[in-house]
Amino acid sequence: MNVISSKAGAIFVPVSDIREAREWYCSILELEPVFDIISDHLCCIPLDNNGLNLVLDSKIYNEDSRFRNPTFHFNTDDIHEAYQFMKDHGVELVTEIENGHWFNFKDPDGNLLMICKC
Repeated sequence: MNVISSKAGAIFVPVSDIREAREWYCSILELEPVFDIISDHLCCIPLDNNGLNLVLDSKIYNEDSRFRNPTFHFNTDDIHEAYQFMKDHGVELVTEIENGHWFNFKDPDGNLLMICKC
């Protein structure tokens, strides 16, 4: 057994306003924004049944901490439907659908993120 697991437990995203970020991320993930805000700066949103969480953290936010390159991507089975969904929700789209598999967008704090058909 390895001392360090190859399984990731959380993805941290720096956000300026924890409550607004919880609402925004839950809206694009089509989840109810019922997740607790911990210590007035953290919100853990479960991404799968294997324990992976998206951790929004307003304590680590500053302009230099924003993602300038996607550090992870959200999966989709239908890249065209996902693109249209984001467009319909007024999300800032940074690219068109590239190579038929992925596109980049920004959250309200300017973090560059990706959706990918895998």
